[in-house]
Amino acid sequence: MAEHLELLAEMPAVARMNTPERLKHAQKRRAQQLKKWAQAEKEAPPAKAGGGERKRRRRRRKSGDRGKKVTFPASVRLLEAAARHDAEEVRQFLESGISPDLCNEDGLTALHQCCIDDFGDVVTVLLDGGADVNARDSELWTPLHAAATCGHLLLVQLLIQRGADLLAVNSDGNMPYDLCEDEVTLDCIETAMAEQGITQEKIEEARAATEREMVQEIHQLIHDGADLDAPRGHGATLVVYGVLRLPNWVLRLPRAVLRLDHWVLRCPMGF
Repeated sequence: MAEHLELLAEMPAVARMNTPERLKHAQKRRAQQLKKWAQAEKEAPPAKAGGGERKRRRRRRKSGDRGKKVTFPASVRLLEAAARHDAEEVRQFLESGISPDLCNEDGLTALHQCCIDDFGDVVTVLLDGGADVNARDSELWTPLHAAATCGHLLLVQLLIQRGADLLAVNSDGNMPYDLCEDEVTLDCIETAMAEQGITQEKIEEARAATEREMVQEIHQLIHDGADLDAPRGHGATLVVYGVLRLPNWVLRLPRAVLRLDHWVLRCPMGF
């Protein structure tokens, strides 16, 4: 997810954009985030064995710890195998009991990653293994958002066949068809929407529903005396999402405290 301060700094400029400009901005920002994460995963350098490390190794040999190995979390192993396009290893992980919906710190699942990389065979393995076709990352992107943005027609068709939500709304208020620039892929999505009886009215209702749910949840948290700045999901707070989607409404909250990294904005009623 983008840094909080960066998102805050973008808000005035984004507010002046028209709808097409906002969509392009959202696509560009998300592509940068995904590229940054993928690059970090692939280029992480192996730990260098300096003098201190050599001493530790000698101590381990003396104490009989030769059999110990470094192990990685299941989520790291699954995502790494998926990123390498190793369908067989992914299948073995799932058969061993590893959940197909494990994710990284940004909420990105192996299914998201393979929809970005266009690894159709791995996507099939994941879906057959019980992966949630509508899994959401920290910015509420589903695998269909990713496949549609990248213009991967065959993956879009597969996800729709497996029950992907055509009306899923991400944190920027965009549905998969909003983000699709490839004409053939967009036609596929719009045809599926028509076949499911999705009208413009239903589209607007779905967009509004996400914001209504957010408002209701914040109201409930206030009523319960909960901490609005407590991290939720993959580290972002509900208030941060509110600032991005409903800034004017959030800033009218009574004494709302918005913690964005080391910034604290105290907003009195009627701001």
